Amino acid sequence: MEMIVRAVDVGSGNTKYVTGVVGSEIRCASFPSVAYPSSGDTPHWPASERRRTVCIPVGQLFYEVGPDVGLAADTFRAKQLHDDYTESPEYLALLRGALSLMKLAHIDLLIVGLPVNLIALKKTALERAMIGTHPIGGGKFVTVSKALAVAQPQGALVHYAAEHEKMATIGGEQSLIVDPGSRTFDWLVTRGMRLVQKQSNSINRGMSDVLRMLAAEISKDIGTPYRDVDAIDLALRTGKPLQAFQRAYDIKRHLPFAESVAEQAVSTMRQYIETPESLQNIILSGGGAFMFKKAVKAAFPKHRVHEVKEPMFANVRGFQLAGQNVAASAASASRERSQGEAA
Repeated sequence: MEMIVRAVDVGSGNTKYVTGVVGSEIRCASFPSVAYPSSGDTPHWPASERRRTVCIPVGQLFYEVGPDVGLAADTFRAKQLHDDYTESPEYLALLRGALSLMKLAHIDLLIVGLPVNLIALKKTALERAMIGTHPIGGGKFVTVSKALAVAQPQGALVHYAAEHEKMATIGGEQSLIVDPGSRTFDWLVTRGMRLVQKQSNSINRGMSDVLRMLAAEISKDIGTPYRDVDAIDLALRTGKPLQAFQRAYDIKRHLPFAESVAEQAVSTMRQYIETPESLQNIILSGGGAFMFKKAVKAAFPKHRVHEVKEPMFANVRGFQLAGQNVAASAASASRERSQGEAA
């Protein structure tokens, strides 16, 4: 029987997860990484207010999570912007929310991600926390038999290699994977698929810093506090004017401030890269790729920077591929043992 493999990447900005695999297509979905405490696991909304969320039990509380979580009554949005976020009840609520939305009762192998600077510290504990039976509300449960935690940008490398049909050759190449997320700016230097630890790291300089800086500049300009960072993010991604007090506000004048955050992050990364001339692949992924692209290309002017399709889902798609490879290897080893015993 084929193993059921699924992947989840709980980021500070969004939680990404695999909904299914059809042939070579890995289907993904996401929801904001926001978990609101709820009074119970079966909230009663009027039919006109029905929203796409689930209430997940964690400890003595329930947390509402899902695509429509922004419609929850509480307007306070707590972000898990610290290194212990994987041990927080909010993280577990988001992870279980993804499991609930997958519509599976059992997962043989679950792949999850960690920032580069936390992989050595948190890997074992996170894998242990993922294994077992997870309540997902409404008397339902999801059982996870085995878990594997990997560095988040490693997923993008696997995804890139598969997308460009380089799985057979990338093992002999040196690569740099750059992953600007919401909280962290991560990068990996690899030889083949193996991490070069001393040249890889994370810093807390991601899209959340860009958005906070822009919100502060807009506030100074309009003379009153402006806090709608989601609207700023949307304006940056779409190029459409920001709306502030029923008027269009052009944020282009503040882009040098936003770009300075990216330049600081890339400059720090550049100090770790000992032999840039030896890099054969530079891969840009992550939800903040569009904002950091200019700085990355400026730092490596003699290289081609590869941008993956749908960069927000690159990591979780790579996690899924890696998990499928692990499952295939396990199945092959099992068949060999059975043949040996039969002989």
